[in-house]
Amino acid sequence: MTERYVCDLSEADGTQVAVVGGKGAQLGVLSRMDGVRVPDGFCVTTDAFRRIMAEAPAVEEQLDRLSRVDPDDREGVRTAAERIRRTIEGITVPGDLAAEITRALARLGDRAAFAVRSSATAEDLPTASFAGQQDTYLNVVGTAAVLRHVSRCWASLFTERAVAYRRRQGIDHRTVRMAVVVQRMVLPRASGVLFTADPVTGDRTVATVDAGFGLGEALVSGLVNPDVLEVRHGEVVARTIAAKKRAVHALPDGGTREVAIDARQQEQPALTDEQAVRLVRLGRRIEAHFGRPQDIEWCLADDDFQIVQSRPITTLFPVPEAADEENHVYVSVGHQQMMTDPMKPLGLSMWRLTAMVPMHEAGGRLFVDVTRRLAAPASRTALLDVMGKGDPLVRDALETVLEREDFVPPPDTGPGGPPAAGASARDTSARGASVPVETDPAIVSELIERSRTSVAALARDIRTKSGPALFDFLREAFEEHKRVLGDPLSIQAIMAGMEATWWLNDRLMEWLGEKNAADTLTLSAPDNVTSEMGLALLDVADVIRPKAEVVAFLRDVGDEDFLDGLVKLPGGAEARDAIEAYLDRYGMRCAGEIDITRPRWRERPGTIVPALLDNVRNFAPGAAGRRFEEGLRKARRKEQDVLSRLRALPDGDRKADETRRMIARVRAFIGYREYPKYGIVCRYFIYKQALLREAEQLVRAGVIPETEDVFHLTFQEFHDVVRSRQVDTRLIQERKDAFRSYAALTPPRVLTSDGVALSGSYRRDDVPAGALTGLPVSAGTVEGRARVVLDMAEADLAAGDILVTTFTDPSWSPLFVGIAGLVTEVGGLMTHGAVIAREYGLPAVVGVDRATRLIRDGQRIRIHGTDGFVEILP
Repeated sequence: MTERYVCDLSEADGTQVAVVGGKGAQLGVLSRMDGVRVPDGFCVTTDAFRRIMAEAPAVEEQLDRLSRVDPDDREGVRTAAERIRRTIEGITVPGDLAAEITRALARLGDRAAFAVRSSATAEDLPTASFAGQQDTYLNVVGTAAVLRHVSRCWASLFTERAVAYRRRQGIDHRTVRMAVVVQRMVLPRASGVLFTADPVTGDRTVATVDAGFGLGEALVSGLVNPDVLEVRHGEVVARTIAAKKRAVHALPDGGTREVAIDARQQEQPALTDEQAVRLVRLGRRIEAHFGRPQDIEWCLADDDFQIVQSRPITTLFPVPEAADEENHVYVSVGHQQMMTDPMKPLGLSMWRLTAMVPMHEAGGRLFVDVTRRLAAPASRTALLDVMGKGDPLVRDALETVLEREDFVPPPDTGPGGPPAAGASARDTSARGASVPVETDPAIVSELIERSRTSVAALARDIRTKSGPALFDFLREAFEEHKRVLGDPLSIQAIMAGMEATWWLNDRLMEWLGEKNAADTLTLSAPDNVTSEMGLALLDVADVIRPKAEVVAFLRDVGDEDFLDGLVKLPGGAEARDAIEAYLDRYGMRCAGEIDITRPRWRERPGTIVPALLDNVRNFAPGAAGRRFEEGLRKARRKEQDVLSRLRALPDGDRKADETRRMIARVRAFIGYREYPKYGIVCRYFIYKQALLREAEQLVRAGVIPETEDVFHLTFQEFHDVVRSRQVDTRLIQERKDAFRSYAALTPPRVLTSDGVALSGSYRRDDVPAGALTGLPVSAGTVEGRARVVLDMAEADLAAGDILVTTFTDPSWSPLFVGIAGLVTEVGGLMTHGAVIAREYGLPAVVGVDRATRLIRDGQRIRIHGTDGFVEILP
């Protein structure tokens, strides 16, 4: 194919990013929109860039050197990137390429001034804007100067900031190419930036205009504070007019300079209200065309707006799609399920198909619409109460929405709406708990046996299913899945344990002035499958500890086939049998286990090795039994202490009898709360194994290159591919790109349909200055070394360490046996991390905003688990 070095801007479109780069493609689309003016120009294509790179074989070696530099070695990255830039800038533009650029300049007027702007192939994309990462040069005059600045744009692909940004986005330097946009220079009276959604709150109904005099460089460089106007529904609703003392103007012979603004003009608005409204109207058209909020650079010349760039605002959290134009309020499922990471499409669709309530997807996360429950006063009170008990920040965010006048519509005459934000019936007090269950431990035994029987039947029946018949079978299995989850007796048992916990904490605070007394009273409660999982790994450590060669081998595990290697060592067969038995019971678990696409421990057994080695190092033999018995003794002592103190009070015998009955109730049922989630995950692993067998068939048939490609399809799409033996590979790649971009987004606890993202706040004045506020979920105070761990497989914990992480789900519980305390960014009173922290007697504070960024790994901190704050110590 003949290489093309120059392309007119009007010929470029959104399908040509690989040729003209992201900026060039966007400008090409804009230039063909009715009513949108874009300065005339052309693109120097990526073919020209490839030609230049081929002229410099040294760059390939320098790229190899750059790839070997530690990303944290800023000086090393800076030096390597600078060397590449110098090499590219030193290349002479070949004569035929220079001639094409010269002819294109002549068509625009060879005496004109130009803007020469970088346009990388990974730029201004829906998943990564790369704003400001490459270079732009304004008011370039003369052919020689344009050619020189085109070379500088090529080289700017390797500025330090661009290199760092690509690394954060997971983009290989070699896959990115650079085009260059050359446009006639606009000499504006005013210029600035238009955000078609509020970039801070996310509100899609508010557009924000930043404006200043002269060229936009004054605003971009921070030389002046801009005027800021907010426009909603065609009206300026807020304005801040800054004192604009300086501006950047173009010089007659090329280049720019700062100039002082006349004192009489400094506090004049750069735009009138009418102009701001007109600009926003133009911006809304551009937004509608691209289908998402835009960050638009504009110039105003002769009362006419010209658009010089439009890119997506990639930092905004997406809004769930709705079938109507009504206001909606969504609550995050991930904050209830302790999994705020993005999920892949198969994981999202499988969770929705097996959940007890309707869910909506946005940004790779799931949300529940609670609008109707907020609208009706009775259900609103119940919703806020449940949310407040689980996570006060969710309640605060919902109350903030309620403060917005007329946002929540009046209640309708239909049903009160679905349960709150949980992903299953067990996370809501709205169903199944109206009739209290008697305090009988045999009920829990019966429920566990029901679950085991159902899982065993699923495993037996699915073995013979394949092809389209498997998907039909799974849809029936999902109904059984929901039937088990919605078992009224199961919900009653769960609620009995939770309500008994709340009763004990409320009454003993009222009667004895004691906070969170239930934390000790529930230690070593029976039938807690998650705490048993942590103790069971201590038993595995007991098998391994005496086998020195096995321990040494495990320290160097580098692959997932290490279990086969164990049998070659003295005592290795026994060690492998112990690990295999553990995986048989718990191998379906993993971090983020609500996403079926996440690798399970059985698939990557190396994940549990760090925790296993910590147990070998930090504990003596028999630790599991001792810990359980010690917890039991503490709970019994606490019960006797509480009952004794109550009997000394007025009406003490009644209070003591009620409390004794409630202690028996909480100990009978609180451990069961973890079992339904275990049952879900057991079923999920069976589903996954069957689906992966289908994916392997597709790979063997040449339909897809890798089995995990199906993770980027929904369940129905996967079914369609199995039936048709055809797949849209472009769709899979788009999904992969989108998933990567979602990882950079922080999901809010509450999201409104107009895009406002709310994470709530603690409205407390009883926390020491400088302390980090959170929710107290497990009583006690402890001081120790903070270990910030984002991946369980990379944990390296010593006795007395305090685990600091974003969130914990049941898969993290093996780490809990060896730590002194817990701090998480996400969590509530009855979420898994809180339950297990109480079970093990660990002081814990959850819901600490940005804990993993505000607390440095290795710092000494003090957790106040009773009062809900964390102190960072000198």
